[in-house]
Amino acid sequence: MGEKSKSRGWCGWFIAIIVLASVVLAVVYTVKLRMKKSGDDDGGGPVPGPPGAIDKKYADALKLALQFFDIQKSGKLENNKISWRGDSGLKDGSEANLDLSKGLYDAGDHIKFGFPMAFTATVLSWSILEYGDQMNVVNQLDPAKDSLRWTTDYLIKAHPSDNVLYIQVGDPKVDHPCWERPEDMKEKRPLTKIDADTPGTEVAAETAAAMASASLVFKDSDPTYSATLLKHAKQLFDFAETKRGSYSVNIPEVQKFYNSTGYGDELLWAASWLYHATEDKTYLDYVSSHGKEFASFGNPTWFSWDNKLAGTQVLLSRLLFFKKDLSGSKGLGNYRNTAKAVMCGLLPKSPTATASRTNGGLIWVSEWNSMQQSVSSAFLASLFSDYMLTSRIHKISCDGKIFKATELRDFAKSQADYMLGKNPLGTSFVVGYGDKYPQFVHHRGASIPADATTGCLDGFKWFNSTKPNPNIAYGALVGGPFFNETFTDSRENPMQNEPTTYNNALLVGLLSSLVTTSSALQSLK
Repeated sequence: MGEKSKSRGWCGWFIAIIVLASVVLAVVYTVKLRMKKSGDDDGGGPVPGPPGAIDKKYADALKLALQFFDIQKSGKLENNKISWRGDSGLKDGSEANLDLSKGLYDAGDHIKFGFPMAFTATVLSWSILEYGDQMNVVNQLDPAKDSLRWTTDYLIKAHPSDNVLYIQVGDPKVDHPCWERPEDMKEKRPLTKIDADTPGTEVAAETAAAMASASLVFKDSDPTYSATLLKHAKQLFDFAETKRGSYSVNIPEVQKFYNSTGYGDELLWAASWLYHATEDKTYLDYVSSHGKEFASFGNPTWFSWDNKLAGTQVLLSRLLFFKKDLSGSKGLGNYRNTAKAVMCGLLPKSPTATASRTNGGLIWVSEWNSMQQSVSSAFLASLFSDYMLTSRIHKISCDGKIFKATELRDFAKSQADYMLGKNPLGTSFVVGYGDKYPQFVHHRGASIPADATTGCLDGFKWFNSTKPNPNIAYGALVGGPFFNETFTDSRENPMQNEPTTYNNALLVGLLSSLVTTSSALQSLK
């Protein structure tokens, strides 16, 4: 009796162990199978989670990059943290009985160009929407939202009626011969507008994109303001679409400064943002039905203030990553395929890697403001990598060669690190970051002492000075090096040494993506 009992007990334990082992093996097999299907078995890295450890290098640079927007503000400044800046442009817009005092000076001069300003707002909104958690971890979310609102306040007032948008304050022919502090400006500041008789589709559509994206940023914190932005966005998109015409053709004076190469990309960009803001299928149908006309499918492009195609393709890709059963999404496949082509062009070891790259690894496309394509490409790569990882898609195929999603993030880091000083010159191109950075930035306010009173021409004694700028334009990303990786730190060199707000908006997005790990939001709404 006792022996039989022991035998049965031993058999019971043996059977239990066999069953347990079978269950464990089944679970392991299932997990591996799922990983294989999703690409997780390639060692592509973990799926991002909540914000993790902070990378101090990027956190410090992000804080500086956001300070540059305070340096560029026009109007009656609130909680001004820049000791050498004061109120300026207080009468801007008065000739049309409008208050256009706010907004941003685009670069080292004092013109308010609406086209790049709106792009700055759109990119800043996108950065906040995607990486607000990361910004918040390092206490930079509020400064980012403050600078965005300062800009959108201006854009709202620049749109006094459905088919009227003021797109410029100041005349470059009057402004550019001067070298003075913005606080001391006394020259006339005429207004330039587009309307039904003189349309400017690209500016209207870009401003619609800015308003739509910003409406998402403020949706929870200020629903009334958000609704106002969305109302303007819808009106401006209708204006852009129904009154088509290039602002560069209709207002040829702008060609020398911010010439547009076409408006189809802005229409797709604006419709994409309006879909994210409203989930109104009309806008999704628009990008699907107008893709062949405007999207240049299969041809990777560079993302910039003038060309929004690559940004649009990445933005619409997120819908296919996170809303696989989305009604009307069948027309988006070509957008994501072209976004993949853009990514493959950026990966340095890809068979389709772009040759537009310096020996030091910097994406380089244009002599003038060469950093724009570097920082925009890196920002898009970071976004696409995060979309992939959050979706548990860890591999991308480039002409049959497989790359990890994390390699896109590595590329983004390489561009950021180059900008912060890891380059053959050993210099940071972000003013105030590191031990070596530009001292003679082409920027009027930075170059003239705060206690100086200047007229249009007498400020040139500081322009011609051999001494470094008395004021540091903290956070300014300057134009960047030539293809041979030479750089001349001179006020007389705006091609390489002038900062812009739109470059800095892209820099904010890039640094925010790198400051700590995090997952991408399933929806921006």
